[in-house]
Amino acid sequence: MSQFDLLIRGGTLVDGTGRAPYVGDLAVKDGVLAAVGEIPAEATAAQTIDAKGMVVTPGWVDIHTHYDAQCTWDPEVSPSGWHGVTTVVMGNCGVGFAPVREEDRKWLIGLMEGVEDIPGAAMTEGMQWAWETFPEYLDALEKTPRAIDVATQVPHGAVRGYVMGRRGAKNEAPSPEDIERMAAIVKEGIEAGALGFSTSRTLIHKGIDGEYVPGTFAEEAEVFGLAKGLEDAGRGVFQMTSNHVDMADEFKWMKEVASKMGVTVSFNLLQTDEKPELWRDLLKLLDENPDAPIFAQIAGRPNGILMSWAGTAHPFLLYPSYMPLHHLPIEERLAKLREPGMREKIINEKPFSMGEFEDFIMGSFTKMYRLGSPPNYEPGPSTSAAALAEKENRNPREIAWDWLMENDGKGIIYFPIFNYSHANMDALHSLITHPRTRLGLGDGGAHCGVICDASIQSFMLQHWVRDRTRGDKIPLEYIVKTQTSDTADAYGLKDRGRLAPGYRADINVIDMDGLKLHPPEMVHDLPTGARRLVQRADGYRYTICKGEVVFRDGKATGARPGVLIRGPQAAPAA
Repeated sequence: MSQFDLLIRGGTLVDGTGRAPYVGDLAVKDGVLAAVGEIPAEATAAQTIDAKGMVVTPGWVDIHTHYDAQCTWDPEVSPSGWHGVTTVVMGNCGVGFAPVREEDRKWLIGLMEGVEDIPGAAMTEGMQWAWETFPEYLDALEKTPRAIDVATQVPHGAVRGYVMGRRGAKNEAPSPEDIERMAAIVKEGIEAGALGFSTSRTLIHKGIDGEYVPGTFAEEAEVFGLAKGLEDAGRGVFQMTSNHVDMADEFKWMKEVASKMGVTVSFNLLQTDEKPELWRDLLKLLDENPDAPIFAQIAGRPNGILMSWAGTAHPFLLYPSYMPLHHLPIEERLAKLREPGMREKIINEKPFSMGEFEDFIMGSFTKMYRLGSPPNYEPGPSTSAAALAEKENRNPREIAWDWLMENDGKGIIYFPIFNYSHANMDALHSLITHPRTRLGLGDGGAHCGVICDASIQSFMLQHWVRDRTRGDKIPLEYIVKTQTSDTADAYGLKDRGRLAPGYRADINVIDMDGLKLHPPEMVHDLPTGARRLVQRADGYRYTICKGEVVFRDGKATGARPGVLIRGPQAAPAA
């Protein structure tokens, strides 16, 4: 009989603590790490992996995803699982699917579709509703085996709708009795196993009906009442998607919730073009309050809209001659767009207006870049559509059109909407390396037609550690720590995120020299054949969850060791 279930020999161990890499071995038994370091040559195992020349890390812990619907039908939790993620936290931004009454299911689907750009038809077809309360939702999630672990949070939007009905959906003020009932639901959800509560206060988030996410304008009485649910449960993270420019004012109540109620608060922190230096002020507030359990959740690369003919957004969406073509199947649409004279006709028209924000996205050619292959997420300002047009004495619309027509009409324009105000990633470097920030905002499972940032974990290694040329890089051990022990600890998952005896055997074996992000591509593999952007990566030789190989060379093995995480997880005994 073998001594261990799995041995990983001779890899460069990057253990998730920030310690410098070193060569060593790992031994796995019963889903946990049994030994780390130099393991005797005579040790035996049911399976042995030769990791010489490879980097061996803990599995990535992604704390900002939206797999709330997808994880009910997709056991691989893709594309996150393809990028070495072994734990995801979903239920962010105040949107989710419990609690819910049967008559409100369609409304919650519309809320998720509007906020997170997940096709409503796919959710309607794919989800098998078997719950009303939040504990019943967890019970339903627990019945599906998966390749990786999932955890969730109680969403403000669903809670408000459940307690207040249309008043809640329309963002009317709650009564004291409403707040008390909502707090009780939050407490019930946390006690059943949710890791936190989430809300949205950004004006970008609207349901398919055009209404803001319920809770967007919640006054302090409601905010503190909901935090009381966490306080009464004795644990949990208060996650907030920020109305970014108002964060200095928001920080006052966040500090009170964190300091007086003992609730951990997480808020999104992004560089915005409207106030491109505000992020410095917010980091200063964190520095000035070292004892308050508050952390800023940040992205690992610019939050970029991916524009394509097949996607949700592109520069020509509101041009009169294009609009009748938009709902044609993509191949028919491309055929029409290739007809003689169509290019010149459209680019010389005046587009309709959808509003200030939408017009900014469609018409800011200074922020449009060719993504290319391999994808370039830190392009220089001289390569924007506007800069090239000026240099070549052309219309920037011509350049954007030609980019979209590349690769047989599958070309992608990269529009970095946040974290790129100065056309470089220097601000992001400061955000990533600040001790009070935590990596997130990849939005795995969401924004299916416009964003594909579930690959951020791979990007962190490829760009920040290995390939960056336009500024400072970041050491490998630091980047590994940011997406393992730091993110795990932020949500109380102290049993993972480190390569040390007794910890969960969630492991990546990575060929760093061969690590390569492919360009995003549009596929139609959601229920009903609905679309989504996905992105693959080379270099992940093995991804291991709870001691079992779940992905080998980027392909799923069929193993299903993943579970629903219920509540914080204790660190192993010393």
